[in-house]
Amino acid sequence: MSIKFHIILVLLFITTLAYSQNMQEGFTYLETGKYAKAKSFFKTVLKDYPKNKTAKLCHGRAIGLLGHSEKAVDIFTDLLATYPNDFEIKLNYAESLLWNKNYTEAKSFYQDLIKENSQSFPALLGYANTLSNLKIYDEALIYVNKALNILPGNQNALTSKKYIYLGYAYQNQQAQNYEETERLLKENSNLFKDDKDTLLNLANLYLITGEFDKAETIYNIIASNPENKILALNGLALVKHVKGKEKDALKLSEQAFLSLGANTDSKLVKPTTERYIQALIWNKKYKTANVFISNLIETKPNENWILALRATLNIYKSNFKKSVTDYNRILENDSSSFDGNLGKANALKAIGKYDEAYQSAENTLTFYNKQKDATNFIKTLNTSFTPFLETKTSYSFDNGNNKAFAVQTNIEFPTSTKLKWLASYGYRTTRNKITNFDATSNDFSLGLAYQLLPNITFKGTAGVTSAKANTNNYTQLVTDLALNIKPFKLQVLDIGYKREIQSFNAELLDREIVMSNLYANYNLSTNFNLGWFAQYFYTWQNDANSRNLLFTSLYYNILAKPALKAGLNYQYITFKNQVPTIYFSPKQFNAAEVFVNIIKDEAITKPNAWFYELTAATGLQYIKDNSSQSTYRIQGKLGYKFTERTLLNVYGTRSNIASATATGFTFNEIGLRFKWYLSRKPVFRD
Repeated sequence: MSIKFHIILVLLFITTLAYSQNMQEGFTYLETGKYAKAKSFFKTVLKDYPKNKTAKLCHGRAIGLLGHSEKAVDIFTDLLATYPNDFEIKLNYAESLLWNKNYTEAKSFYQDLIKENSQSFPALLGYANTLSNLKIYDEALIYVNKALNILPGNQNALTSKKYIYLGYAYQNQQAQNYEETERLLKENSNLFKDDKDTLLNLANLYLITGEFDKAETIYNIIASNPENKILALNGLALVKHVKGKEKDALKLSEQAFLSLGANTDSKLVKPTTERYIQALIWNKKYKTANVFISNLIETKPNENWILALRATLNIYKSNFKKSVTDYNRILENDSSSFDGNLGKANALKAIGKYDEAYQSAENTLTFYNKQKDATNFIKTLNTSFTPFLETKTSYSFDNGNNKAFAVQTNIEFPTSTKLKWLASYGYRTTRNKITNFDATSNDFSLGLAYQLLPNITFKGTAGVTSAKANTNNYTQLVTDLALNIKPFKLQVLDIGYKREIQSFNAELLDREIVMSNLYANYNLSTNFNLGWFAQYFYTWQNDANSRNLLFTSLYYNILAKPALKAGLNYQYITFKNQVPTIYFSPKQFNAAEVFVNIIKDEAITKPNAWFYELTAATGLQYIKDNSSQSTYRIQGKLGYKFTERTLLNVYGTRSNIASATATGFTFNEIGLRFKWYLSRKPVFRD
């Protein structure tokens, strides 16, 4: 009986050894990521050994790692019911909860495991990963460090730690805690030297905060690894673009695009192609960009990134309605698309559909909470509809001994995206010691601006001018009625009627000359930097005189940042009657000049920063048949934006171009302007 028992033991040992060796094949499949083979292997084992705990556990892992997380949870739940005190099964059950994204339940279960065994590496790491998925990053870092204290250098724990840092940094970035974001990313970079993911996040942070030189430095570090060269070139091209160096952006993106080959990582092909086409658009190489986009559309007609490129091209070409069509297609494919929602908002704003633009931008924020581009878009749009007060104080003088002091205050009070109320008050006093004329005028008007259609806005004001002069005191009605029309893309037309008082100097105010004007302004822009502006006034006066005035300007936009343009101006004036002793009224007047203008627009200037504008012009003027006279004109503005709501600037002008009074004179004006937004946002928005 004893011999027989020993034989049975030997046979059981041999069988177990053979079985263990057979199981090793399945373990290898699991360790090397061949989960489908592992699933099949352990399924076969369980047919022969249906109660084998190890086989069941490994089969459950293979199923879970293949993505069938709910089934894995069921398997480990059954195992846990059979072996309630088996710590390894508990660990696998907890991990299956992670696979199935049951993070809250996993958190509670891992807490119990850690109480049971505070030195369990899998429990500590699993809990850290659970906290990370719950975005409780500060605690996640504590527990991943505890896991690393037990197994220093463990690659899985180090990888988790890296992504916990990245998640924590992104959380702070979304909350616009940029200093903390930078600290976390730098700390992560120190732990994982030259880690590509960390460096990319750091470069993106610097792009968001406007620290473009720092972003460029980071991308150059990334480029030092030949494997990441194309990725870095794409980033560097974007940096050049935001710096306004479009030619450099195109050069870098072209270098990256031409580097694509058969052995290039497939994940780089799309972003590199996308960046190159974007750079073509930035450089206004629209035909070339269109060829690339059209070829891509033919092969992939419904890919969002390609539709977004075509929409961007049409934005740059001012084909905004076509852009909206493409953005709508993008949103049909993916309602959460960032490009679709915010791109559509920009296009809708451009065609005057402001309420819809707000809605699209707010849709963006429902998917991307506190996203900076979307919040800035809404902030900029809010500024357009926020009530403001603007006051100008000026002092002018000329070589005809005319001096004037004036204060002008304007208020705009929008009550919707379509309607804004207008009010203005002006005070002006002018005198001339030589002629002993002096006069004072007060102007007051009320009005409104109403958007009739997305491309047509009516603006009308009416009021009175009250004047007191040497021999005449009076009150006159003044008004300005106009339609602002955008008939076609890149074109703006204003047509209107204006009634005003001739008030250049005290003598003219004393004469009570009422001017009624019919006028039209037309501006044409192009996609190749050339622009044309034309203005025509027909004026009839209560002194039986009339005037025709034509002004036209052909200009070329040389730079975008700062805006720099140069061009030619031409002016033609003719009066029905010549009364040179009263005011400048030539039978025929011609003037031509060349000019250059540079401007940093206050609208795009950030708080605590300067803005400016300078115009210089010189030319010739011809009065009747007289010989030509040289002219010059200098206008400047320098201001400072203190906050989003307040700014102040000084301005001045000096010119010797013939005026309403005489030729051969010099006119000077200096002034101070203050603008204050009365509220933080539009009154009609909560």
